[in-house]
Amino acid sequence: MTPKQYRLINASGEEVLSTVPGTFGGNRRRRIYGRLDCRSAVGSLPTGYARVRVFFADEATAIAAGYRPCESCMQEQYRAWVEEGLRADKGDLR
Repeated sequence: MTPKQYRLINASGEEVLSTVPGTFGGNRRRRIYGRLDCRSAVGSLPTGYARVRVFFADEATAIAAGYRPCESCMQEQYRAWVEEGLRADKGDLR
């Protein structure tokens, strides 16, 4: 019997098959990642969100693929992401 295969996004942003399910989900269109139980994502499933939903093995892979943290379920990481962007913007002005 063949083990179940899961479709995950790798660090290059490409879809790969894995025998291990992802631990984070994301929105391919908005390039956002978050927890699998995120109320924003789960609440959007009936509106067609399932078509743009992607999965990642871990948070580091989501970041490497160019996704940002979800403001709803990853508040601490989201704040750090915003602050990092602000620091980068200030550095560009000098």
